[in-house]
Amino acid sequence: MAVIQKIRNKYGKIAGGVIGVALVSFIISDARNGSFGGIFGGHDTNVMTVNGTKIESKEYELRVKEYETLTSIYSNRGPLDDAARAQIREQVLQSISYETIVNGICDKMGIQTSEQEAKDLIYGQNAHPLVQQFKFNGRQIFINPDTKQFDPAIVKGYEDEITKDPKKDPSGTYLEHWNAVKGYVIRMARIDKFNTMMSASAYAPLYQAKRSAANADMMASIRYIKVPFTAIPDDQAKVTDEDIKAFMQKHKAMFETDQASRTIDYVSFDIVPASADSSRATGALEEMKDEFTKTKDDKTFVGNKTDDINLYNEAFVSAKNFGSRYADTIMKQSVGSIYGPYLDNGSFRISKVVDKKVLPDSVKIRQIVIRVSDGKQTITPDSVVKSRMDSIAAAIRGGASFDSLFSKYDPQTFAQNPKGEVPVTLQVMPQLTEQLSKEFSDFVFEGKSGEKKVFKVDNSKTSGYYAYHYVEIIEQTAIGQTMKVATISKSLVPSDSTVNAIFGRANEFASKSTSAAEFDASVKKMGVDKRVGDGIKESSFTIQGLGAARDIIKWAYTAKVGEVSKDPFRLNDQRYVVAKLVSIDEKGMLTVNSANRPMLEQRVREEKKADMIAAKYKGASLESIGTSVSMPVQQADSVKFNASFIPNLGYEPKVVGYAFNAGFQPNAVSPGIKGQGGVYFISVVNRATTPASADPMMQIMMERRQEEGQLRNYIGQMLQPMLTKKAEVKYNMSNF
Repeated sequence: MAVIQKIRNKYGKIAGGVIGVALVSFIISDARNGSFGGIFGGHDTNVMTVNGTKIESKEYELRVKEYETLTSIYSNRGPLDDAARAQIREQVLQSISYETIVNGICDKMGIQTSEQEAKDLIYGQNAHPLVQQFKFNGRQIFINPDTKQFDPAIVKGYEDEITKDPKKDPSGTYLEHWNAVKGYVIRMARIDKFNTMMSASAYAPLYQAKRSAANADMMASIRYIKVPFTAIPDDQAKVTDEDIKAFMQKHKAMFETDQASRTIDYVSFDIVPASADSSRATGALEEMKDEFTKTKDDKTFVGNKTDDINLYNEAFVSAKNFGSRYADTIMKQSVGSIYGPYLDNGSFRISKVVDKKVLPDSVKIRQIVIRVSDGKQTITPDSVVKSRMDSIAAAIRGGASFDSLFSKYDPQTFAQNPKGEVPVTLQVMPQLTEQLSKEFSDFVFEGKSGEKKVFKVDNSKTSGYYAYHYVEIIEQTAIGQTMKVATISKSLVPSDSTVNAIFGRANEFASKSTSAAEFDASVKKMGVDKRVGDGIKESSFTIQGLGAARDIIKWAYTAKVGEVSKDPFRLNDQRYVVAKLVSIDEKGMLTVNSANRPMLEQRVREEKKADMIAAKYKGASLESIGTSVSMPVQQADSVKFNASFIPNLGYEPKVVGYAFNAGFQPNAVSPGIKGQGGVYFISVVNRATTPASADPMMQIMMERRQEEGQLRNYIGQMLQPMLTKKAEVKYNMSNF
């Protein structure tokens, strides 16, 4: 202790100074990395700038969370996986860009969302559709139970109730979801105004509508020969680099890009189970078969052993509804026996036939329900309800009308369903048992058509439901053998040793591929498939064929052409990927590379072949052309001027254009017309005008409305990409 005290006395100040310097250094370092919001002049924390407006990473992440929340509320896709999250992140970038652009325009135009408008969007009778359809725990919250319609009064009441009593939303999830919806709706109100204003500006002049109406009446009949491009061998239409450049210049609009992009070659080593993994799964199932056969508590046993508890279902099912290709075989097993292991939907399974019954697949019943209580208070005493039900049953046995009694004793249900009929399928038998009673569900499915019975359903201590039911079985259909099955599954997943072996192969490929040439050589030597990922933008989060692959995208924007990734990328625990950067395409004209060159060569080759075919048969008759290519002359009737699609020919707008060209005389042979897959030579047999409508002006106005509708749709589709293309958007990839 004396030694320690001596050190404290002698070196305490020095140690304190060193610690102080270290803390200051740490704080400054952290500040430079952006943790203190740029107090010390740290690096930029924005993810992008849109027309000079910076979008901070914090705002971006909040927006991503908002979109994930909205997706979970309004989508039935289940939990979000990595691919879905990647799509959302990419979508959010595009959305923020567009909102920033439009907000700038709205500021200049004075377009605002007033406080009253915002209230109406959330609490008004005609609230925003997202408010009307708002769900929590899979249930629409703001629906009036009596009218089954959206009720704005419920919105404010529910919100106030939870705000005043947080215990009703202990996790805070409801308010989180609800605030996300409100924030999105109010923020987008101004954007929606702008979009609506632009779409509403669509206008089709009357003269245009008259011309379109007149064109719609024009028809032609043509004879034609199609000479396929294959009539000219490829070696007679060779393509050079200069040919490709000239073709791209001639068709600039097709090959100009408004954003920089990257193209990669990649090899994927998929993480898939090996034969040893299959043996491991089936072995585990084999070991538990004996115990599974003996157990009397199938539900507990399955719950403790299976990898997928959702496969357990206490419902009786037909072979058709079991949802397995082995259903017929399992149905043939005796009660208590076990079938399997068998591979189904990516997992190995064993299935035990727990019970068998002959039951209908669906039943139609009608019922009269009188409630004793609603769980909180008594509506009508039990003795009174029982007496009424006995009277109803006696009256119907005596010939009284079901409808009259139904309307008298259950008027609320009668107003919504006058017949009182309820269709019930075998799949809901467990729910009927749980929510009502086993006696009720057994009667519905095991009774006979025409049978009638009164049931007392007293679940007041559990669900709070307490009522009497008068039930008639109207019809039972698809009666047949059914079974109750308990299934245990073992997922077929790769073991650690399998994953390590796959990684070893990927790592071997990467270590032997330090250059572009070695990459291509390794592809051939190891017998793996080389694939292409093209059009990869800075804002991308996915690569076609790979899904979520942000790490590869970031690498592609720091690598040089020909560079190979040093280590394999692991994506979503599904594969290892080794990539090679093929090309860097900046904004402007597309760069020719190994990925797009085959497509470009094909396009140029078709152009050359089209010219050669047109020159070869210039001035020839259709019959002589047909003889030369061993094809008959064909005829197409009812070619319409206002349609680019011709029956039996397909989408051929140039052929339609020639068919109605006033300078092209009937019975003459056209020059070669380049089409889809070949060159057409046509001759017009006749042109005609169909009889005009009895009310020409009505037809013109219909044409005008149709054109304006098409224009509105086009504006709606193109407004965002058009404005984004003209904006100055810069991405800061390191902060994504």
